[in-house]
Amino acid sequence: MPQMSKRLVSVTPAGRTGWEVHFLAEARRAAGADVIMCSIGDHDFPTPEPSVEACVAAVRAGHHHYTGLAGRSDLLAAMARASQRSTGVATTVDNVIATVGGQGALFAAVQAASDPGDHAIVVGPYYATYPGTFSLSGVDHTVVEARAEDDFQPERAALEAALRPGTRLILINSPNNPTGAVYARQTLEAIAAFCRDNDLWLVSDEVYWTHTGAAGRHLSPLALPDMEERTLVVNSVSKSHAMTGWRVGWLRGPAPVIRRLAGFNLVVTYGIGDFVSRAVAEALDNDWGVAEVTATYERRRAMMIEALAQLDGVVVRGSCGGIYVMLDVRAIEADGERFALQLLEAENVAVMPGESFGRAATGHVRISLCQPDPVLAEAAARIARFITNHGSLRKRAAGGTS
Repeated sequence: MPQMSKRLVSVTPAGRTGWEVHFLAEARRAAGADVIMCSIGDHDFPTPEPSVEACVAAVRAGHHHYTGLAGRSDLLAAMARASQRSTGVATTVDNVIATVGGQGALFAAVQAASDPGDHAIVVGPYYATYPGTFSLSGVDHTVVEARAEDDFQPERAALEAALRPGTRLILINSPNNPTGAVYARQTLEAIAAFCRDNDLWLVSDEVYWTHTGAAGRHLSPLALPDMEERTLVVNSVSKSHAMTGWRVGWLRGPAPVIRRLAGFNLVVTYGIGDFVSRAVAEALDNDWGVAEVTATYERRRAMMIEALAQLDGVVVRGSCGGIYVMLDVRAIEADGERFALQLLEAENVAVMPGESFGRAATGHVRISLCQPDPVLAEAAARIARFITNHGSLRKRAAGGTS
């Protein structure tokens, strides 16, 4: 076999990535173990029925054909209206392009804003696909780690330290996966000023925009002064509308960039399926399920935080929004992966090691809230028991009392 490309090999790094915990948990559950999967961010409930029925009706009506490369006109109009609601910035169909999920929008944004050999800055902790996206694009990147003690709010000084002559863009994610941090206005204003001062693109991943928790209404950096012409906003229906498997997202950006990206879709996806496009357009315009999905995760987040807040040796960090709770376990275990493996072994609960998302989350674990309330309550009880027992074992090992 001829040699594979370096780009392809770079997408799957060698060594451990933290996902081993999730895969081990899946294997144990398949073998019959009572494993609670709090490791992945896929809703435990189906897509709202009106969205499903809209898709079924479109299939039965014979809408099985190609669509425009940028997306069907009705879908683009619905995406523009959704973008205007989420960002507060006037948006037309000339500012949006349909993509295969938020990941497709992210990949398109990186292609639009950088060339092979360029440099990017990524704020960590970060979504797990970010490094591979840059590797596949031939773009070097530096991770600027937001400190856990600052509730994962990045500082401008750290961004300045990462700047290079070839830096073209910065990538942020708020509300954040994995931490649940929602960037404060002050944080976003500092990032925006950094972009303006250094003539950088800002790629803003906002797929969790409906899950802002106690932070209130979502604030997009697109809405800050002089940012519209340098901001590319990644969005999708996966988290907001409970449509993860539908694989529909969009990119919002300046019209000249969006026009060029139609050619990108030509060689990458050749557009989004017709019947899916029609259903998603209706779901976006009617906000089917959005309020219910948001309320569900608000309730679950509050429940999980309350269950963990009084435990000795751990601290909830970030966790203001999103669909996860980030737990700092460094006081009892410096390695988040080791903690996750021990928790799985002792209590059959699967969580994601923070190390999967960058060095800033070392010694943390991400707890997904994508389980029914009674299952999450049981997971919280098991985690609490493990932490309590872990602390008792440490005391005995140190010669103390339990």
